[in-house]
Amino acid sequence: MAIDGLAAFEPLLSRLLRRPDCAVVRGAIADPTRKHGVRRLLHPDPDTGDMATLRDVPRQWLALDIDGLLRPDGVDPANLLACARVAVAELPAAFHGARCVVQATASHGFAPGVRLRLWYWLSRPTSGAELRLWLRAVPVDHSVFGAAQPIYTAAPIFVDGARDPLPERIAMVPDTLEAVTVPPLSALMPSRKPAAGVIRETTRTGRYGFAALVSATARVARATDGTRHATLLAEARGLGRLVETGALTPRDVTVALSGAAGMAGLDDREAAAVIGWALVHPAGLRA
Repeated sequence: MAIDGLAAFEPLLSRLLRRPDCAVVRGAIADPTRKHGVRRLLHPDPDTGDMATLRDVPRQWLALDIDGLLRPDGVDPANLLACARVAVAELPAAFHGARCVVQATASHGFAPGVRLRLWYWLSRPTSGAELRLWLRAVPVDHSVFGAAQPIYTAAPIFVDGARDPLPERIAMVPDTLEAVTVPPLSALMPSRKPAAGVIRETTRTGRYGFAALVSATARVARATDGTRHATLLAEARGLGRLVETGALTPRDVTVALSGAAGMAGLDDREAAAVIGWALVHPAGLRA
């Protein structure tokens, strides 16, 4: 079914509460004619030969998983709206005042803290790679930005006479903004002026390291299919040498190149493995 806004999303999520056999994924179905016995694959499986069944597409809806956030004294876990206000306060300013659907996860009300999923409507369709760049410092689960990651929506099943302690598991937070404004892609890319304390721009080495980081990130983000892995490896090894000299930190390189690799279409785990190996085996130094 087509979803054109948050108002249409809430009744769908309410129906899915009663469907433990269903889940949501961000990816689009690669072949709609295949309906049974289909694996969740974003890339072909080299071991079995199975083809990819999902493709990464930008979505205008957003699910944010917030797990274990401290719940203030006096906030009842059964009060989803009050718990949602606690969670929203930890999000960037763009989310403040925007309507959202709050959903209790299976552990909310049982485990300590606030454990919610917040569903938002965005001002434009946004890719998972963009979301990881934009929300990289926000305390949410970034795995749900993956195209093949299941987002479980069903309420927990209680057996042997047990009862759900929550009177409701989903509610609309009735704020004023219909959509969260997403920054333009250009604003999500690494800035030409580093944040204070991230790269030591006050030294000649720091300025050179930052310029190299910006250039390498751009090359990885523009890499095409068939060259993405090699480009990421070469750029990460080159920056690894600057980490050895103190011009950059491993975190500088990892954050910037991970986001760029995602924009180029590389799998998160593959990109992390490449970057991690490259930082241990930088260019120009003995492996």
